Amino acid sequence: MTSKRNVEDDILDAARTCVEAFGVRRTTLTDVARRAGVSRPTVYRRWPDVTALVADLLTRELRTILLDEEELAQEDREEEATRTRLVRHAGGVARALATHPLFTRVVDSEPELLATYTFHRLGTSHRAALEVIEPTVVEGQADGSVRPGDPAVLARTVLVTVQNTVTGRRLFDDLIDEEALVGELATLLDGYLAPPGPRPQAHSP
Repeated sequence: MTSKRNVEDDILDAARTCVEAFGVRRTTLTDVARRAGVSRPTVYRRWPDVTALVADLLTRELRTILLDEEELAQEDREEEATRTRLVRHAGGVARALATHPLFTRVVDSEPELLATYTFHRLGTSHRAALEVIEPTVVEGQADGSVRPGDPAVLARTVLVTVQNTVTGRRLFDDLIDEEALVGELATLLDGYLAPPGPRPQAHSP
């Protein structure tokens, strides 16, 4: 039986399975409730519709990727410049998103669902990412590895660049594979964030 403590995660897990298999439009809250082993009212009390449920699911998955990749970026590299770590973290997030079954399903099959958050406003997932990126930019400015500038602007530019690379990756299918694309992204971000003047190559995608 599903416990009260983890019922929301069970519902989100069920939603992920349904969306990966059938897409957002063909997924219903009834399907999710059945797969999660809970009643329909249990789902409806938390989410009014599938769109709201999927939005929370995407946020959860992105937060997990952000934390996992941040931990990997920091592993055994305490002496390196913050910019190097930030660029590697961004590349890792892009790599994870480009191969994530849920994100690839939405981007490849129903990209219009992301239109609002691509063109018009930040979503919860964006703000979660900025909570990680902006303090790292500030840290990089303090150690001299990130150029001067408004940290909020730099952080948002990094976010948009990673997002557009992931959502537009199919435009490169006839040229390079995903790993090479992550390398190009790392080169781009490293150049954007680097302070003026001569510098050694800092990124490691």
